[in-house]
Amino acid sequence: MTTLLPGAARHGSLPTEENVQLPVFLMTNTLETGGSERQFVTIANALDRKIFAVSLGCLKPIGLFLNEVGQISHFPSGGSLFGFRSWRSRLALSRFLRQKRVMVAQSFDFYSNLMLIPAARMAGVPVVLGSHRQLGDLLTFAQFQAQTAGFRLCDRVVCNSRAAATRLLQAGLSERKLVVIPNGLPSGCFAATAPALPADPQRLRIGMISRMNHPVKQHELFLRAAARLAPRFSQLRFVLAGDGPLRPGLEALVRQLELADRVIFLGDRRDIPAVLASLEISVLPSSSESLSNVILESMAAGVPVVSADVGGNPELVQPGRTGFLFPPGDELQFVAVLETLITQPELRKKMGACARNLALAEYSIPRVRDKYQDLYLELLAGKGRVNPITPGRPQPAVSEKRESAEES
Repeated sequence: MTTLLPGAARHGSLPTEENVQLPVFLMTNTLETGGSERQFVTIANALDRKIFAVSLGCLKPIGLFLNEVGQISHFPSGGSLFGFRSWRSRLALSRFLRQKRVMVAQSFDFYSNLMLIPAARMAGVPVVLGSHRQLGDLLTFAQFQAQTAGFRLCDRVVCNSRAAATRLLQAGLSERKLVVIPNGLPSGCFAATAPALPADPQRLRIGMISRMNHPVKQHELFLRAAARLAPRFSQLRFVLAGDGPLRPGLEALVRQLELADRVIFLGDRRDIPAVLASLEISVLPSSSESLSNVILESMAAGVPVVSADVGGNPELVQPGRTGFLFPPGDELQFVAVLETLITQPELRKKMGACARNLALAEYSIPRVRDKYQDLYLELLAGKGRVNPITPGRPQPAVSEKRESAEES
């Protein structure tokens, strides 16, 4: 996997007034409240406008994040990534990229990978990047194969965890083609925030923040663990933040487990730092994760995390230091590590402080943004498209260089 060299974007060598901004195009599927969408918005807003002219695209202009990105172009798939309308959109996208003279094009999820990568190659974009932000186990075999074929056309594939990169290595992609850049946390995640729920020293809240749209998230496992803990610890309250088609079934399970007076459904929330400020413990029992934004946001808020030992979770959760891991699906181990944190308030406090310090040192958005910017500039310099000494400045064309030499 690529190791990024310290670049000009990281060390303040910004383009001067005479330099032209480098056109960059970023694309996602939708602007709904998911992890990939959140990272798309975070990186898009963080890129240095002194260096980059950023334009954005999506397949479906829907979702709450639309309010945070400004102008965004729409290239619909027509319901199928392989149908006639999707290829018509790829041609339109290719024309758009040529008109914008885009030098770097990056897609952020499965659907935008299959839309943007071929369009960018048709447009002759110098640097084309895909993204792999999951383990791939939630894709069908055909989907995974199609995406892997698309990745072979990329200059690099950005993976948000070593676990995600390893999966692509196993699929046959070259190690040279893969680079790991973790998710980034905006400064708001570290700010002191008023809690979403009223403070109550007589209560200890354990929360799970996740969309209720897929069984892989394991909401039911959390509720079954809650049913084991509730009779023994009267102070416990269990908080579910998120919404989706599985919610009615989860509400029915709460009634079946006789937890109606102990479980709080908050619905879809945008104020995640405020939700976390209401919790003493954050859980993520999901059976598939690459690099969880919820774990990162919990760490930034100083909340210890209990998560399943899958995917990139061990890259974030350091057992006994920032939280605990348990074998995926193991209800008894899940309950046991929760009980450890419930009964040891000083351990919760110590773990929360360690988690926050780690998040601030490794995952703050300026640090992650610099990794993206260094990657863009490094690849452009390698193709002779920017001056490696003054990276923000495009290289003159070969004919211009030759004419200058003849004049001298």
